Amino acid sequence: MSMKYKTRHVDGVTILDLSGRITLGEGSVTLRDATRELLGKGSKRILLNLADVTYIDSSGIGELVSAYTAVRNQGGDLKLLSLTKKVHDLLQITKLYTVFDIKDDEASAVASFAGA
Repeated sequence: MSMKYKTRHVDGVTILDLSGRITLGEGSVTLRDATRELLGKGSKRILLNLADVTYIDSSGIGELVSAYTAVRNQGGDLKLLSLTKKVHDLLQITKLYTVFDIKDDEASAVASFAGA
């Protein structure tokens, strides 16, 4: 199953609800394209909802870092929401847990952008 996403807007924050697998090929390309499209439209506050992401490989991790960097370079902020245990553990192992701002519930995640 490849990655799919839906875009929502809540209080000035663009939320990407991701589902499936972020892997080499289609999944990571989909994430890259979605992020670039949002930046192109001027979205600076992006929240990636990973609640339905079942698997991320090294390419997917690279794409998360790339998306984070691209958003930061545009003066924006990218945060992660609702990590599954697998994804949480993967970010712990790769030490990326300290890089990303990770939230557990949508309301506090959206509110955390207020100061950004």
